[in-house]
Amino acid sequence: MKLGEFIARNGTPLVREAGEHVFRQGDQNQSLYFVKDGLLKAYYLSTDGKENIKSFISKGYSITSLMASHAGKPSTFSLVCLKPCELTVLPFSALHEASRTNADIAASIVDFLLNFAMKKEAREYELLCLSPEERYKKLLEETPQIVNLVTQNEIARYLGITPVGLSRIKKRIITTATQNS
Repeated sequence: MKLGEFIARNGTPLVREAGEHVFRQGDQNQSLYFVKDGLLKAYYLSTDGKENIKSFISKGYSITSLMASHAGKPSTFSLVCLKPCELTVLPFSALHEASRTNADIAASIVDFLLNFAMKKEAREYELLCLSPEERYKKLLEETPQIVNLVTQNEIARYLGITPVGLSRIKKRIITTATQNS
């Protein structure tokens, strides 16, 4: 059985409106979520209440808190719908168990985890090695539609800068583009 078939047979549909949480930081949530439609934001809250955006998740992608779903610990981040969402929910344990007896599912999980690890590595590199302006340009190159889907404050939090810092970067980019044309 292929992974898509397994998800279709064992998954449960879940619909959430914009602003609704799928789960919150600290929850014991052991599910894997496949996004059929919509846009979600995964974010961390620091002890002083500051929000740091981990990622934006759109149609065709999936997300789970591995700390919660596999290790049985509280989720380290929250997941909220930015737009109305249609999700398929699957208990992580069911997928993990199926991977023990089905080579196709196991291979799909390995591919998923490799892609996940590469995405994490790229995100770490961006935050540790690129300037805020380089991070913003990279975001625009890779997901140009995001600026029309989320607020400027959310983009700033994703980039790890203040909204004022983002405004200055945008102004510099526009000024440079105008001077070069």
